[in-house]
Amino acid sequence: MPTSSTVRPMTPATVWLARGRHAEGTAEDVLRRSLEERKRSRAIDDFLELPESGTESGTEAAPAERVFEARWRVEETVTVRARIGVTPGPDGGQEWILVAEAEQPWNDHWPSPAGLFWPEEPDVAWDRDGVAGLSLRKINPLPHDDKETRRLFRNAVRGGWHIHVVVHEAMTTDDRGRVPVARWLPVGLRHRVVEHRAAPQQHRGLNWALRDLGVQVPRGGAVVLPGKPVPDGYDAEDFSVRAVFLDGSEPTDLVDAVTRYAALPRPLPDGAEGALTALREDWHLLTLEEELERQRGLVAMYAEALEAMTKSRDLYRQAAERAHEALAAYQESAEAAPVRQQPSDTPVASPLQQLTRTFERLKGRPQRPVAPSRDER
Repeated sequence: MPTSSTVRPMTPATVWLARGRHAEGTAEDVLRRSLEERKRSRAIDDFLELPESGTESGTEAAPAERVFEARWRVEETVTVRARIGVTPGPDGGQEWILVAEAEQPWNDHWPSPAGLFWPEEPDVAWDRDGVAGLSLRKINPLPHDDKETRRLFRNAVRGGWHIHVVVHEAMTTDDRGRVPVARWLPVGLRHRVVEHRAAPQQHRGLNWALRDLGVQVPRGGAVVLPGKPVPDGYDAEDFSVRAVFLDGSEPTDLVDAVTRYAALPRPLPDGAEGALTALREDWHLLTLEEELERQRGLVAMYAEALEAMTKSRDLYRQAAERAHEALAAYQESAEAAPVRQQPSDTPVASPLQQLTRTFERLKGRPQRPVAPSRDER
């Protein structure tokens, strides 16, 4: 199965992630009303709506993002901080990304952050998968065309945001069998699972459409799709369920497969790294104690910077004083020293060498003739 050459950072064990699309209306109004209700009921401690933000990209402005922050406690002592960002979608809807992080590794039995930000009413359409438009809270029947089903699976598993489960009905079910598997899942998983349902006559076409993903669905059974990228430790046999009884009873084996899949270490989904960084580094909803601690940290940081600047200034002053002292000492020594005669380029010969050179010159001269004396005449 092909894998990406780019190594993605892994999803921290303390983090809960979800992504979706709000199909109609204004998502900000829905979030605001829902969070106010959660605060009144004390399901959350507090929330904050940040001013609208947008970034410039060349000559065009990027879509403005509306951000809400919320915090609550689980197990009475563990604090959870969560952030949801909403941006305009291409089809008139609004895309949203929700990131939550706890002070301890995440427990799937804790409340779903999506269930705290969004209302649970079924008529509020916030629970759509952003890629394929699938529902996060209802069963999604497969298309009748096999090629369309193949294309649906190929697009749905990209990005790694949701857990996709495919269930095949061995026979046509009644209302008791039309209950989503999310009903029996731990509450923290209910808004991360997309359930696909195949009719009895779609079994052959279903498995044909799944060949690219390397999995098959047993007749009357189910499988948890691997996703892209495939999590470490995934094996198709381990996450395949031979029989799912759609009679209203709990599908124990399927619930176990989904829970085990959710526990696998997985890379961060596409676009999640920036949202997680914003949650950690651009958090605004502080308690009084946290604000005080933050101010103390800023004071300590400024004090360290001032101390470093003072030390640097003192060292520079000391170095300048020593340089002046060295220059003054050099000037004094130069004035006190006697003026030395500059050496000539021509070497000075010794007295013996001068006498030798004189004799040599005399030997080389022609001798004058001697005049005869009177007697010789």
